[in-house]
Amino acid sequence: MLDADDLAIFPVDQWIADAVQWVALHLRPLFLAIKWPVENLLSFNDYILHEIPFPIFVVLVFLAAYRLASIGIAVFSAISLVVIAAIGVWTEAMTTLSLITTAIVFCTAIGVPTGIWCARNDKVWSVVRPVLDVMQTTPTFVYLVPVVMLFGVGTVPGEVAVVTAAAPPLIRFTNLGIRMVEQEMVEAGLAFGADKRQLLWEIQLPLAIPTILGGLNQT
Repeated sequence: MLDADDLAIFPVDQWIADAVQWVALHLRPLFLAIKWPVENLLSFNDYILHEIPFPIFVVLVFLAAYRLASIGIAVFSAISLVVIAAIGVWTEAMTTLSLITTAIVFCTAIGVPTGIWCARNDKVWSVVRPVLDVMQTTPTFVYLVPVVMLFGVGTVPGEVAVVTAAAPPLIRFTNLGIRMVEQEMVEAGLAFGADKRQLLWEIQLPLAIPTILGGLNQT
């Protein structure tokens, strides 16, 4: 007697599995090239964070939080670090922080230029937008299986999966921030003879910074 699976005309799951295996086999040099900067930056950040003495790290975080936020945030940050050390998870916390720091660097390097490209080209945005929709509605762990097949087991697949899940908000906010710059400001820049590069760096990006930082916060 025929089983329901025997009647399947479109075995999509098998097609996807075969495609991933083909990519992993034939594009191995490409994925090794992608893996190299991620692995090296992650190792560098991990080494630096673990080498900074605990008291110095607390002071640096306190000063940075005081300068960028407020005295209340600075005190809270310092107390939180002391608590982390007191419960014996300082090493794990520094490893986690190195993972997050590395992911933020790559999200920014990918997200901001892509967002700028989308803001300046409606056709690109029409293609990128549905891709971002899928990326933001897919759970992060779903990326891990194909990523592990492509990059192997280790911290790099985790980084790639995190960047894939975290970059879309920054792309969206960068695109939105540049598009929200008042047309009068753009026209004024053009009237004063600004070219496209000057228009971007001296008018659009400075005015879009608050929105872009909102996207970075989401990332």
